Amino acid sequence: MIKILGLDVSKSSVSACLLTEKPSVPRQFYYECPFNCFSANAQGIKALLELKPDIAVMEPTGSNYSKLWGTHLARAGVEVRLVGHKELKNYRANHLALPDKDDDADSLALACYYFDYHADLRRFVQIRDLTIVKIRELVLRLAHLNRVQSPIINRARQDLAWQFPEVALVRSLRGESGEVPLLWGWLAGERKSTRYDRLYAQTAGLGITDTVRQHARRICNLQREEYAIEIELQQLLAEVRFQPYRQVFKKFGFGDRLSSVLISQIYPIEGFLDASGRPEVKIRQGRNSKKPTKRHLSLRRFQKALGAAPSLVASGDSKKTKVVGGSDLCRKALWQWVYTRIEPRLRRLKNDIGQQLGSQLDTEKAAGRPAKLIRNRIAAKATRLLFRELVKSLM
Repeated sequence: MIKILGLDVSKSSVSACLLTEKPSVPRQFYYECPFNCFSANAQGIKALLELKPDIAVMEPTGSNYSKLWGTHLARAGVEVRLVGHKELKNYRANHLALPDKDDDADSLALACYYFDYHADLRRFVQIRDLTIVKIRELVLRLAHLNRVQSPIINRARQDLAWQFPEVALVRSLRGESGEVPLLWGWLAGERKSTRYDRLYAQTAGLGITDTVRQHARRICNLQREEYAIEIELQQLLAEVRFQPYRQVFKKFGFGDRLSSVLISQIYPIEGFLDASGRPEVKIRQGRNSKKPTKRHLSLRRFQKALGAAPSLVASGDSKKTKVVGGSDLCRKALWQWVYTRIEPRLRRLKNDIGQQLGSQLDTEKAAGRPAKLIRNRIAAKATRLLFRELVKSLM
């Protein structure tokens, strides 16, 4: 008799529902079920493991809250499956007709979800191996550090505008060996620069304050942390299994950061293919044309994972496309790639991919279409090309 544990994770506790079979009337069972609540401490984790579940089902609640419980369960030999937030919401409301959403209802819905869909692995969020999980954690940390730095740098530049205006807009970058940016290192007293010494001796500004120097020290610390993460990512991406992916990425001019973001979402590519390892394509009747139409299901799943799959939103006479779901981090990274490697003609990729994407971008620009729309379209087309290149090189 298999034991299924539905687990709804909160910040400092979990609600648990242990089932050996799906209840015939889930709504009534909700009022009778002996739900458990365990705190996020040693005693709570011990009590959870004493339930001895065979399989635990939970939502991917960030990389922090669910990680604690998922790791302890995995170490105890429990298979952990993840259910997407949208899928669980629809299942709980439409299939189980459970009352108002609460933690207990979610834990019951998670356990029932397994009984209904355990044979269809695509109903569950892809379970990544430890290396992919680590890459994703590092990518998220880099994104966090970027968000933290921006307001500090902006504040420092605003102060420098009246304290040392000659350098207020200087773009200072970290050295290849990890040295902190010269401007911020000089302001923090960590690096020497005769140029900045000379400029400061003749500045029209009112003098650098301790506040700006503290900002500079914060920026230097954040830059060092960024560099350490980038080195760790390079080491992880150096694994042999990622080399075919990185060879394809080179054709698109993807750097290490973007490569890391993509790997964390799409590896292995086989997860998007059918049972025979080929792209899944089905012939279905077109909704409007009523003619046989090809549906590229694998490509669609791939684009959705990268946050580049437009969906039709129609209401009455209004019809428009909108990107819904997928990775916001990927969507932003691809948009930035279009902005820096495809849009500027001087920096544009010198290969068929760059010419194809660049030509479409130039044509749409000349037609007067909005820049945001154009970049989104180019990013979506790039993901289609990327999928085909990956399939071609890995099959």
